[in-house]
Amino acid sequence: MSKVSYYTAEGLKKLRDELNQLKDVERPKASQAIAEARDKGDLSENAEYDAAKEAQGLLEMRISKLEEVLANARLIDESQLDTSKVLVHSTVTIKNKTNGAKMKYKLVAQSEADLKSGKISVDSPIGKGLLGKQVGDTAEIKVPNGTMEFEILEITRE
Repeated sequence: MSKVSYYTAEGLKKLRDELNQLKDVERPKASQAIAEARDKGDLSENAEYDAAKEAQGLLEMRISKLEEVLANARLIDESQLDTSKVLVHSTVTIKNKTNGAKMKYKLVAQSEADLKSGKISVDSPIGKGLLGKQVGDTAEIKVPNGTMEFEILEITRE
């Protein structure tokens, strides 16, 4: 059973662009590499042919995975998001109760996650721990080195 993921319009476009690049550019390159290797003689002792076939297999697997993700992708209208609790595509400001550090994250689908730009996956331990929480709530999140406590300070639709 495939899992539905929610994306922004920008995130969906990025996935579609990657899929088109793989199908329209990389797939023909892989076929050409196999044809060139095949022309070099005996296939039973042709490492170049084997490598080209393996690369093609990995490419087809990536294309198949992207097609599955896109088939189960849903577009979110961010203007309709409820800001009373943390949901997918909420931007949440939290405070680490141990050291007082404040952080701001946007919860996104796993393929859109980018910690440098403040986007974390809803499937990450912190993302899962924040879902459904409201301003003023404390999220206790189990991480590899113990449990962290975060206070929810603000929820917005940025």
